[in-house]
Amino acid sequence: MNVTIMLTDETRQFRSNVLTAFGATGTQVEELLAYNDNIFHHNDQTDVDLPLEDEPFVAAWERYLVAAETDGALAALRGPIVQLNFPIRTAISHDPSYRAIVRRGQPVNACPWATGLPFNRPEKITFLLHPTPGGRIPVIIVGDRDDFENVVRATTMRNEPGSVPRSIGAKMVAGFNNWERIWDYQRQWLEREDVQSGSADWAKEFKRLIQRKELYQDRFIIVSEGPYSGVSANTLGLTENEWNRLSLVIRLHHEGSHYFTKRLYGVMRNNLLDELIADYMGITGAIGRYRADWFLHFMGIEAHQTNRRGGRLEHYRGDPPLSSKAFPLLQSLAKAAAENLERADIYLGSNRRTLRDRGLIISALAHLTIEELASADAGARLHRIFGAS
Repeated sequence: MNVTIMLTDETRQFRSNVLTAFGATGTQVEELLAYNDNIFHHNDQTDVDLPLEDEPFVAAWERYLVAAETDGALAALRGPIVQLNFPIRTAISHDPSYRAIVRRGQPVNACPWATGLPFNRPEKITFLLHPTPGGRIPVIIVGDRDDFENVVRATTMRNEPGSVPRSIGAKMVAGFNNWERIWDYQRQWLEREDVQSGSADWAKEFKRLIQRKELYQDRFIIVSEGPYSGVSANTLGLTENEWNRLSLVIRLHHEGSHYFTKRLYGVMRNNLLDELIADYMGITGAIGRYRADWFLHFMGIEAHQTNRRGGRLEHYRGDPPLSSKAFPLLQSLAKAAAENLERADIYLGSNRRTLRDRGLIISALAHLTIEELASADAGARLHRIFGAS
């Protein structure tokens, strides 16, 4: 795939004109310009070899996969993810014994609270290493919806009760302290001939270790097997079995897109542009072509000028959130951008064969703004950015 990235400076005036054409005035223009700012830092990233090399934590997860073959997925995961050894309970994160295990790596077996995270369908939990343009990343697949929500609470809410919206079927966990990797590092350190074992020596080495987060922090994805974005199979004219199968594939490619932009650009946001790109990669990865109507259903804006309650777009309103007058305009921009992208997919479709190709498409789309993608000029801009004639 030969992609030519043309880094022309899109003027504020062009974006303002697009917003005005969509009906924005005054402060609405300013709100949307700020919300839709493209903060992907490209620099010379187009010269990076794709796919990217695996991050260091992947080697440890390869070992967990081997252990899962004999011990089962849950048993293999309870070691690196110690939160799976605790129930969901109010104020448990303040308990000294919980904190000693989760924050200081103390053994789990002596803690009275470590009764295990309860599961409805433990046999429906698996994990794998999913290949993405940003390298492989661990994915934990949870077949039961309640189990999925509890795994999310355990890993991102410190085992505290909390709300997990039904429209959210995947969660990226980053900066996760993996104590198994720390203890593996300690064992290897103690085995070196030039090291005198002892708590004082290890205490000094530990202080050095914590400065190198790549040696003990992991990133992984938790996904559910339910319908993507909470959209029913009947809505899309599919059988439940087919839609559940496709939903999982969409989630894998969607989260893989976020992982790629995070590694390459240091950015992974709850923002319309990010979600448009990630859903594009998800839908095309699942069915081989892009469908704007699917994206609009996923966002909850399939009806004209209406935001369906529970749709995903309401979770991407920004911080501070877009005003009640600006938010409907964002919906209109999303619809136009999706429809333009569907038309562009005719010539993008042949360029999605490899992980490198898919990474280049994500990178190319990440050079644009929602205003550009929603404009009448979108087709020409997409042609130009891909060097298409």
